[in-house]
Amino acid sequence: MQTKSTHSFEGAGLSCIRDDRVLFEQLAFELLSGQVLLLEGKNGSGKTSLLRILCGFREPDAGAIRWCGDAIKDSSFYAQMAYVGHLDGIKKELTVLENLKMSLALNSPGRYSIDQALSKVHLSGYDDVLVQALSAGQKRRLSLARLLITENVLWILDEPFTSLDRQGIALIETLMIEHCANGGMIVLTSHHDIALHNVDVLTINLS
Repeated sequence: MQTKSTHSFEGAGLSCIRDDRVLFEQLAFELLSGQVLLLEGKNGSGKTSLLRILCGFREPDAGAIRWCGDAIKDSSFYAQMAYVGHLDGIKKELTVLENLKMSLALNSPGRYSIDQALSKVHLSGYDDVLVQALSAGQKRRLSLARLLITENVLWILDEPFTSLDRQGIALIETLMIEHCANGGMIVLTSHHDIALHNVDVLTINLS
């Protein structure tokens, strides 16, 4: 179960070069439990590249990333982090339930059971439905349901509101507020104006 213990996520002097072009340099931040880091910027400004660096998928061209004071490779970072990218990261040939069971088998259990998570994202009764039969919005909500059933303090989300209607957007905002209230932290990109009441939102603009 996720607790309210204090965690910190820090970037110091981060730089990224792509195709001989500097996307950003000397970027720094410190994110603590209960906070959200919002990455803003136009297309091509380096938001997704920064997310990949923060996830540890690629090395920064300069700088360091630390989890609770230690380099991410020397810490429990990967066991505490969950990433949801542009693609939903779910298996279309499997059912809703099979996807969540697979995710749970690879991670420690979180605050919610599978049934509770499906109820939270308004997918109750879809257990045996093949993912390929879901709408784009339902697939997005299923991908986010994986966050609820596993114990991950840090959520890193690339455009989490993609394919969601107003109700879906409000739902995800509520889940994010709840995650932070329980000691979690979030890094995200979004073209949507987020409404996270009573949450400390830090912003980095890469434009």
